[in-house]
Amino acid sequence: MLDVNASLIRFWEKEFPTIKPKKNKKGNRLYTPKEILKIDRIYILVKEKGYTLDGARKALKSVANDEQKTYDSQNKGTDEIILHLEKIKTKLLRLKKEH
Repeated sequence: MLDVNASLIRFWEKEFPTIKPKKNKKGNRLYTPKEILKIDRIYILVKEKGYTLDGARKALKSVANDEQKTYDSQNKGTDEIILHLEKIKTKLLRLKKEH
């Protein structure tokens, strides 16, 4: 897919611990779609943009942190909605018992 040697991908596996492909009985590596995406990002950073491995690690970590912040902020809104709905449910159940 990336037109690089398999040895380079194996090297990146050692350098980037988030890439952990499973192996079948023959020892062939089986990459998940997420791992393929990570390898593609590493390729772009190192081969196309000229990052060092350390620079690529930092860039990937920064992206991961940004994604986590976005996820957290989205869930915070969801948590607030759930809390509000639970309060409404409690009020409705109380009203039901009264009648």
